[in-house]
Amino acid sequence: MFCNLTYNLLQFRGKYDSSITVASKYYGSVSGYNDELLWAAAWLYQASNNQFYLDYLGRNGDSMGGTGWSMTEFGWDVKYAGVQTLVAKFLMQGKAGRHTAVFQKFQQKADFFMCSLLGKGSRNIQKTPGGLIFRQRWNNMQFVTSASFLTTVYSDYLTSSRSYLRCSAGNVAPSQLLSFAKSQVDYILGDNPRATSYMVGYGNNFPQRVHHRGSSIVSYKVDRSFVTCRGGYATWFSRKGSDPNLLTGAIVGGPDAYDNFADRRDNYEQTEPATYNNAPLLGVLARLSSGHSGYSQLLPVVPAPVVVRRPMPIRKPRVTSPVRASGPVAIVQKMTGSWVSKGRTYYRYSTTVTNKSPRALKSLNLSIKNLYGPIWGLSRSVNSFGLPSWMHSLQSGKSLEFVYIHSTTPANVAVSSYTLA
Repeated sequence: MFCNLTYNLLQFRGKYDSSITVASKYYGSVSGYNDELLWAAAWLYQASNNQFYLDYLGRNGDSMGGTGWSMTEFGWDVKYAGVQTLVAKFLMQGKAGRHTAVFQKFQQKADFFMCSLLGKGSRNIQKTPGGLIFRQRWNNMQFVTSASFLTTVYSDYLTSSRSYLRCSAGNVAPSQLLSFAKSQVDYILGDNPRATSYMVGYGNNFPQRVHHRGSSIVSYKVDRSFVTCRGGYATWFSRKGSDPNLLTGAIVGGPDAYDNFADRRDNYEQTEPATYNNAPLLGVLARLSSGHSGYSQLLPVVPAPVVVRRPMPIRKPRVTSPVRASGPVAIVQKMTGSWVSKGRTYYRYSTTVTNKSPRALKSLNLSIKNLYGPIWGLSRSVNSFGLPSWMHSLQSGKSLEFVYIHSTTPANVAVSSYTLA
């Protein structure tokens, strides 16, 4: 596998739009492919913990621009800032080894990007008078959400390593990165000079004429008349009225460099939505919903290193705690993974909570004792855990699953209270 991969990386390099020429008019690769190769290697190492990919980053970081480019943008084309952020994480985790000097240069560039966003660097990114970072007129919001995502994870990396951001204007606390991300999200959702939400369907003042064919055509549930391709454009897309099919949740291109915005369907630079606008925002919102308490992003939640010469034994998940029942609620815990880092063994536990009652559970409070690591999949109050915020009830016969990681035997999970519908 590794020989084939190396051969492919050496022999079949090239920009995708050189072979798919029609894409160059819309999604041309300006940065080339070196950032993508480094980006792929970083994520393959994150997923597999295979030394091959870490060595690739160490050997090629300088020659492929990973340690050379000082970035003020991050997006689907130019990925250097993302590579620099992820490799900085490996360095903070103590995984750099003989590549430490190279990885330190990756981190310096990651710091440069973060400082430029905060306005504390030697070369800062442009912002609108209302405070939104601005890269270009056509769909600027893609750079806003992507950069905001990087600041949230880098804030947690720094917090977890008990470090700070090093800027030319001085040292900066990691919490300022999280505050910056919040300021950008607040702007997107309406806290801006126009009091406009750039998420369709959110707030009282949001784009009504999105540059989107499906949104501009009446729903089939409302009017079952056949709409031709030309008719969809001439009759529906070209009309001046509001969208009959609301594209709820879509993030549009956003305002210009002076916070101006024209809500017109033909104004594709500002009213066109895109998946790469929304995708990073989901991560930012998920992080911000947990407040300013830092997540331990450096916890080694990756499999043990791959042994090339002999296959590793497959560890089957085993039940580490018997089925426990409290009234209509059954709890089962499984150990689903383990690995060793710096002499300590970590365990990943999956816990399933099942409603055995013929009625729905309206509320559920769990007591979790002897928990010494992060937990995902539950909402947390002062002294207990409850259903996740998006789950209003647990229906009869249904289950929810949550996961936690720590370096000892399973936590003690029990039902404190519950309410049936």
